Amino acid sequence: MKRMTRSIFLLMMMSAVLNLFADNDDSSRALTFAEASFLAVAASDDLKYSHATHAVMEGAWRWGIRAYFPRLSLSISENDRLQQIGADSFMKNFGISVEQLIWDGGRTSMSRNIERIDLDLSYSGLERMAGDIAESAIAAYRNILSSRAILEIKTAALGILEEQRRILNEEINLGLALAIDLTSADISLAEARLDIYSLQLDLAELEKQFAELLNIDSLPVLAESVDVHRAVFLPPAAAAAILARERNPDLTAARYSISKKQIELKYAKKSWIPVIKVNGNFGFTGQSYPLTRFNWSVGISIEFSTPWLQNRFGLQAGWELPYDRTAMLQNSFSPLPDPASGYSRTQASLALELERIKYDSALEQIGRVAANAVEKCVLAAHKRDLAAEAAALGIEKCRIEEIRLELGQITRLKLMEVLIEQTQREIAVIQAATYFLEAERELERFLDLGPGELEVFASAIFYLPPGTNQ
Repeated sequence: MKRMTRSIFLLMMMSAVLNLFADNDDSSRALTFAEASFLAVAASDDLKYSHATHAVMEGAWRWGIRAYFPRLSLSISENDRLQQIGADSFMKNFGISVEQLIWDGGRTSMSRNIERIDLDLSYSGLERMAGDIAESAIAAYRNILSSRAILEIKTAALGILEEQRRILNEEINLGLALAIDLTSADISLAEARLDIYSLQLDLAELEKQFAELLNIDSLPVLAESVDVHRAVFLPPAAAAAILARERNPDLTAARYSISKKQIELKYAKKSWIPVIKVNGNFGFTGQSYPLTRFNWSVGISIEFSTPWLQNRFGLQAGWELPYDRTAMLQNSFSPLPDPASGYSRTQASLALELERIKYDSALEQIGRVAANAVEKCVLAAHKRDLAAEAAALGIEKCRIEEIRLELGQITRLKLMEVLIEQTQREIAVIQAATYFLEAERELERFLDLGPGELEVFASAIFYLPPGTNQ
């Protein structure tokens, strides 16, 4: 029920986002990380095919309930015999037979439960596939934001360098600078223009691929940004570890595997329980129409099967009107039908034990990885802050170098080199902020949270009512 509710919610969200961006020419709508992920998931043909395949498997499983109901069969036959001695025979038979399973030790139910777990595992795989698609959209979104921010920095820096080159040219005309400095400045400007051109080409390709991934003609306004000053709000490592142990997709799949192995072990333990069925037959016979004779019979069959002994017992009694009564007793015995299958119970037990060991190991490892992911986010945020501090100090350095230029202590070419270094510092800030976004999203995905939900989870942890256990 929980999985169905979540699926319905996701479908409603995707429908709302698709309706929102149905008009591809409207580029005024702002696209968020979450909306981009929904659009990418909704546009994936592979995911649609996988969901359709899963729906077929679900339908086949539902029809498996047929095993609990009677099996009905109809038969029609005509046995013509032309004899050289004696009268010819033209026997016609119409029959109906019904067979009903009474008891099999719950093996049919366990078999359906195993199939149900396989379907749940398949659905979990679909969710992970959707998560990968959504994550690719978020990563593309983030790369575009980073490239745009870096392009903006380089474009602004190019304008400053061009202004410095213009001033340098005037100083050369006045005999205050050397012509070689102008050549060096032109080389720096050419390299800067080349970097901008290459970045523009890469950005155009990224935007094109992103629009194709979302199945839209033109890229809308991107609501998100690389905020280098955004406050860091992370959950405690212990809380992240607890949530990871509860919601991590790998652990969910491991729990399904344990449940499946438990059912398989029960199935192996109950393989000796006899299968009991009842059956009934009703038919008409005769040599010409209308058929004047009919018969009926009812019976029971008991099948007992183990690796060392297989026995089938059947009892049937009936009446062939108008005069004859019938009875049939049948028993078949087979010693040592399949001794090797006697180890199936041991194998199932070992498989269950192995799954539990793997689960315990994964449980411990995932808790540790979740705590490390929180620490990684903290370090990434610290790296971003240090890069921002370095950029701020670089601005001060540029100001000091401008003063030194006015005092004649350095050349204008040296100032241009300092400005280029400052550009690299500002780009490093953007890269560090992007890395923090990547680490934050990696933690969200590890905790099975959507984009932006990590901050909500951290807020819930820090603002729990007094006395509540975290």
